[in-house]
Amino acid sequence: MSRYGLIFDVDGVIADTEGINARVTAKVLAELFGIQGVVRSDFEAGLGRGPEPYIRVAAQIHGRQLNAEEIQRATELRQEYILKTLRQEGLPVFAGVRELMESAMSSEDFQVAIATSGSLAKSRGILKAAKIPFEKMVYITGDKVKHKKPNPELFLLASKGLDIEPHNCVVIEDTPAGVEAAKAAGSKCIAVTNSVNASALSQADMICDSLEQIDIETLSGLIEGK
Repeated sequence: MSRYGLIFDVDGVIADTEGINARVTAKVLAELFGIQGVVRSDFEAGLGRGPEPYIRVAAQIHGRQLNAEEIQRATELRQEYILKTLRQEGLPVFAGVRELMESAMSSEDFQVAIATSGSLAKSRGILKAAKIPFEKMVYITGDKVKHKKPNPELFLLASKGLDIEPHNCVVIEDTPAGVEAAKAAGSKCIAVTNSVNASALSQADMICDSLEQIDIETLSGLIEGK
């Protein structure tokens, strides 16, 4: 039986989706509500928390409080546009991701999970575009939890799916909310600076610029406190 779990977030960890997310969401806010001039940095406070907060924080910056019905409309149109963009453009994987996944999946000591605040449809579209073998992994999406990050529910569910205690799992994250959720679950957390600066990720057990810097020995050593 495997001793350790490796849990990957999707957006901003496996592939550079944050650029697409921001571009498409800005388009949706302009089309539906006439909110102009939205830029990527407007979404930072909503990173990792799921689509609703992501949309809401940018609208608030531009002086618009969206109600629940408006958020729902925006979320649905955003997902439609994101899936269309992924089909048209594809999606390159961040350096080191596939190698780390493959090493863990071929190791007797590790099992691998995907855990994302995104919906099943959106995250599956991303994983397919990035050619990630998610069918071979435990796969938890935001549709399966009541509470999004920074609540630990997502990662607790992933560790349960792996049948490995949370303290024997390492979560790979890229946002402050994700790091907070991983630590609240009792797991170790490696934060990669794909989406925000290292200073915003200081709660993580380890911070790196690329998963090329991480191997399974690093993961097991982190869990064992070496």
